[in-house]
Amino acid sequence: MVFSNMYSEEKNTVSKNRTISVWLRFRRAMAVLIACVMLVGVLTACHGSKASQSFAVPEAFDESESIEITFWAKNDTNKNQTAVYERAAAEFEKLYPNVDVNIRLYTDYGKIYNDVITNISTNTTPNVCITYPDHIATYLQSQDSVVALDELMNDPAYGLGGSAVKFDAPTQEQIIPKFLEECSFAGHYYALPYMRSTEACFINKDLVEKLGYEIPDVLTWDYIWEVSEAATAKDEDGNYTVNGQKTMIPFIYKSTDNMMISMLKQLDAGYSTDMGEINIFNDTTSELLKEIASHGKTGAFSTFKISSYPGNFLNAGQCLFAIDSTAGASWMGADAPLSDIAESAKVQFETVVRPIPQYDPGHPLMISQGPSVCIFNKEDPQEVLASWLFTQYLLTDGIQIGYAQTEGYVPVTSKARETAEYRDYLARAGEDNSLHYKTKIDATKLLLDNTDNTFVTPVFNGSASLRDAAGALIENCVKTVRRKGTVDDAYIEKLYDDIRGLYRLDRISGAGTTGAADLGPLPAQSVALLACIVIAWVCIGAVYLYRIRKSRSANHC
Repeated sequence: MVFSNMYSEEKNTVSKNRTISVWLRFRRAMAVLIACVMLVGVLTACHGSKASQSFAVPEAFDESESIEITFWAKNDTNKNQTAVYERAAAEFEKLYPNVDVNIRLYTDYGKIYNDVITNISTNTTPNVCITYPDHIATYLQSQDSVVALDELMNDPAYGLGGSAVKFDAPTQEQIIPKFLEECSFAGHYYALPYMRSTEACFINKDLVEKLGYEIPDVLTWDYIWEVSEAATAKDEDGNYTVNGQKTMIPFIYKSTDNMMISMLKQLDAGYSTDMGEINIFNDTTSELLKEIASHGKTGAFSTFKISSYPGNFLNAGQCLFAIDSTAGASWMGADAPLSDIAESAKVQFETVVRPIPQYDPGHPLMISQGPSVCIFNKEDPQEVLASWLFTQYLLTDGIQIGYAQTEGYVPVTSKARETAEYRDYLARAGEDNSLHYKTKIDATKLLLDNTDNTFVTPVFNGSASLRDAAGALIENCVKTVRRKGTVDDAYIEKLYDDIRGLYRLDRISGAGTTGAADLGPLPAQSVALLACIVIAWVCIGAVYLYRIRKSRSANHC
């Protein structure tokens, strides 16, 4: 009897030990499983966000190494802008003789964007590039393509205003905060602002007053539409009464994407969120499209893509309100130094510059535009550091002021703005029709006075496509009514569906700032790892249940 009890207790002890052993094995297996899951989390996070990490700054810039960097820049066939770029390269090369800067000029930001996308796949991107944040968000889908500038900006030796920099570079605090913020997204700074502009309404004051209207300090959309419709009146010979010509397009908007974006912003209506949710297809947008179409139908309104450059019509006395970037101010007005039309086609009139039309004149809102500069990653850290130093040089006073004087841009640093040279430039508006062309400086002052009233749209992979889609909505509606079509609820509903498909907006909706939803399926390695983990989980569970059953069976014997 005693032997039997001892045997029973020993058996129970063995059973308990077996259970404890199984439990310990299960815990170890679970630990391995959790580690694997965390690894998958890292892999999928990398898949969803390919943003670069901050650049590790070398301890010193090696000036004995010969370095060649390429700079892709944009100008509007403006030789003065080209001269500023060339000056920047030449002056920088004198400071750093081991660096050779090659400039490639483009006349269109879209062409730069397309070429960068093409060259990313072949690892032949430029070193430094004029660009926009919307474009950078797409570049970032290729891992480590664009350098995150955080470490470079803050480096005590080579950062902004650093001790080892050979020129008088601005500090981070001297860059206009609002403009610097535009270059921060996805958790890093990926660019530095280079120049800033906004949109302005360039007005033929003579024709507006001929119609019996005065020009207010702040235009409203109701005012613009009313005056534009009044200007469509014709005489019995088919000439427009306001100018006596056969041609008159009262109101032309250069960038219809900015037009739609600005209208929605002013009305606090949906466009997109910071997380990449697409909200533009809403009732407010529909009502705006119907109104715009109604004025397109009467001939009171047109666009650059439909009719041509607004400055050409303005300078020929064939337009009352021409909305374009302040960066194009030298093309606008009777005495515009860069006008594209023949001298015989020009008419004399007084040009007035105003902010774009508003829905709430007491709280004006206008879009912030203008190029920024990004740096592309390269195998040689010294090459990246040289690119960064050149990027800083583009923000020095001489380059900032020199480029700002070529158009209605404003410098992006308070340092440049506060110089006696820049203040003298602004004070001499109207002295001549070249450097001190009045309309150009008036456009510059408009932005200087309204910097706090500017805004930018959220940046994410696909935001560039959304911007294009916003303009396409207006373009399509105006084209439809000009062809005697109807823009009603049914038309707009179909238009929304067409635009979603054409610009692949359904694929980027809710993607977030890194555009994870637009990256396609997980890599095969990640899928295989996930499958292995599932199988391992099933096997571990089966073994655990088997051990428990075996222990219980042994306990009952």
